[in-house]
Amino acid sequence: MSDLFPLLYVNTKDKMFNNQKVVVVMPAYNAAQTLEKTYKEIPFDIVDEVVLVDDCSKDDTVDVAKSLGIEHVIRHDKNKGYGGNQKSCYAKALELGADIVIMVHPDYQYTPLLIPAMASIIGNGLYPVVLGSRILGKGALKGGMPIYKYIANRFLTFSQNILINQKLSEYHTGYRAFSREVLESLNLEHNSDDFIFDNQMLSQIFYAGYEIGEVTCPTKYFDEASSINFKRSAEYGLGVLKVSFMHFLQRIGLAKFKLYEKR
Repeated sequence: MSDLFPLLYVNTKDKMFNNQKVVVVMPAYNAAQTLEKTYKEIPFDIVDEVVLVDDCSKDDTVDVAKSLGIEHVIRHDKNKGYGGNQKSCYAKALELGADIVIMVHPDYQYTPLLIPAMASIIGNGLYPVVLGSRILGKGALKGGMPIYKYIANRFLTFSQNILINQKLSEYHTGYRAFSREVLESLNLEHNSDDFIFDNQMLSQIFYAGYEIGEVTCPTKYFDEASSINFKRSAEYGLGVLKVSFMHFLQRIGLAKFKLYEKR
């Protein structure tokens, strides 16, 4: 086990779902205006603990988090990027003894009300990973997803399914739940600290032989919700295709990449 995910932890609370501890992690950046609304929708009859990692925000996200009573608030002294933020989130959740880890963005784009459904799927042994899909149903466009992002999402997902030999409705949602086993098995330290981390992680999960379940997820697009501009979106798209081609070459045995090395 690497230093990123230590073996030893102290479990100080009762496990609330089928004797499994559920920890919500919130990767935050400039989320002061939306954090309270998001936090108040978390179903604490299911969730044992909440971890918020602030990636050196320019607003008072940390102060708001502490005022809400979030027990585990971590602040990066410098901005590490979205992927770097998630690495800190998962490391802390496992340190706390999480059996099920659910990532919820504090920008209120995804509702925490789906946490019980996602925890139930993992906690009952149906799937070890669950994604909240904006594409199942009409949640994406109905929620205000820009049309160019929707088209890009569909094109990238189609390409990824072919190259990775899977059948997800989308790879680009930020609403994700994982079993402890999955998080401990992945070499996340080899992944990017930028937005492409998300797709590297899904590629690793599939390559390791795990299955991924999906639930329909409504979404909201508004000024305070986090988003990346067109230039960053284009860079992300090219990165997604690169990861998918790497997965394809690794899968058919034509190349070996560090990304897929076993822990």
